[in-house]
Amino acid sequence: MPGDEASPQSPRSPRSPRSPRPPQAPAHTPHAPPAPRAPSDPLPALERAERFIWLTARVLEQRRFAFHFLGGDADPVDTALGSYLNPDGGYGHALDPDLRGPLSQPLHTAHALRVLDGLGRCAGQRIERLCRHLTGVSTPDGALPVVFPAPHDYPTAPYHPVHDNPAGELLTTGPVVGLLHRNRVWHAWLFRATDFCWDRVENLHRTHPYEVQSAVAFLDGVPDRARAAAAADRLGRLVRERRLVVLDPRRRAEFPPAPGYAPGEQLFPHDFARRPESLARGWFTDEEMRRSLDFLAAAQQADGGWPVRREAWAPGSSLERRPIATLEALLTLRAYGRLPVRVSRPGPVPPR
Repeated sequence: MPGDEASPQSPRSPRSPRSPRPPQAPAHTPHAPPAPRAPSDPLPALERAERFIWLTARVLEQRRFAFHFLGGDADPVDTALGSYLNPDGGYGHALDPDLRGPLSQPLHTAHALRVLDGLGRCAGQRIERLCRHLTGVSTPDGALPVVFPAPHDYPTAPYHPVHDNPAGELLTTGPVVGLLHRNRVWHAWLFRATDFCWDRVENLHRTHPYEVQSAVAFLDGVPDRARAAAAADRLGRLVRERRLVVLDPRRRAEFPPAPGYAPGEQLFPHDFARRPESLARGWFTDEEMRRSLDFLAAAQQADGGWPVRREAWAPGSSLERRPIATLEALLTLRAYGRLPVRVSRPGPVPPR
């Protein structure tokens, strides 16, 4: 769903009212990390990111990088993702670093679907089993909560509080439904879950940036494109009116973080329109998007990775989150033509 390729974050304080305004126009085996160069002869951005991935990332993110940028095969990614799969058809084991422990959780499901969507493998018996799992764990209104209560107190990020009877949330349901529709999955679970998302999206008045990201993920995948376009237009007006997006990175102080967000935890146009074909791209002018992408490219740090601006609550979660954020930054920059299609140095297998 949305966020770096990370989970969206639940606000810890009440949401404030929102009112609209029209938007302006629009591998196999990985090879050794490259040797570092002197500061006077820096590596290109993609190669610096590659070194960061090999040095810090989980096996899953290493395999994903090889697939997306080194011409690697999809099978190693699939195998790595399979280690997070539970017998109930859901995903657990801190696939989303904000939720620790083995239990299947909706945020893990959304993360797994993003990985499978990137591979072009969001189909088949695995997805059928996943949908059966979602049917069994949904709330009475057919939606997914952010976190299911568990018999054991596994650690979770403080911005994802655990409730005894959690309500369904667009934050988690929207990305799951959107990705399943995007991949033309048809399952009985989708009927009520889709209705839930439509109702929430078309009646959003009090929201926050991560929930907007989830709404975009739903609208970008749902089959009724005319209805989705109308809902996106209204949502874009809301986002601009309520200043939920930093339109000019040079004036960040004029766009304070949403209630409950960490200092500096602000979202930019590229965070909503991660791909040029997203409906959210129409919310921003070409100049606004250019500034946003310039800011994203410049945010690469000295070690080659991108920062995570949400609250750091556990060392392991923070370490695992940065390679995910780095992959998402690279994919977004490449989608907008800011990176080469692949690393100039050949990967371990022929390009796809």
